Amino acid sequence: MPKITGAAATSKRLKGLAGDRAIRVLSRAVFAAGERIQVAAQISITEGAVSGKAHVPSAPGSPPNNDTDGLANNIETTRDASNPLRVLVASTAPYAADQEFGNSRLPPRPYMAPAAARERAAVVEIIGRAISSIAKGE
Repeated sequence: MPKITGAAATSKRLKGLAGDRAIRVLSRAVFAAGERIQVAAQISITEGAVSGKAHVPSAPGSPPNNDTDGLANNIETTRDASNPLRVLVASTAPYAADQEFGNSRLPPRPYMAPAAARERAAVVEIIGRAISSIAKGE
């Protein structure tokens, strides 16, 4: 039977994948990924928007134009208390869902889903780097 080289180091790395350290590293990465989506959504609302008397609502299908700062300033990234590897990126503004999905009087003006789509590659990279770091035992 051939001798396996590097078995001890590999075993140590594999044990690290399931340990508390791995959860901490991945949890930080997931939170950072959520914050990227949060910022992208906030920028999509505030970029080019004019508040006050000169405010012009955005066209249906495009992100809402910022007026009172309520929507953008209430977007936050929070950890899921039951799962350290899950975050929620949402706006707590009372009209947030109506803007994103529309209602009987307001066509949708999505800002969260497009932000998540735009940040997808960066999110995958952030998570991938965390997994690589864990696998290397760094």
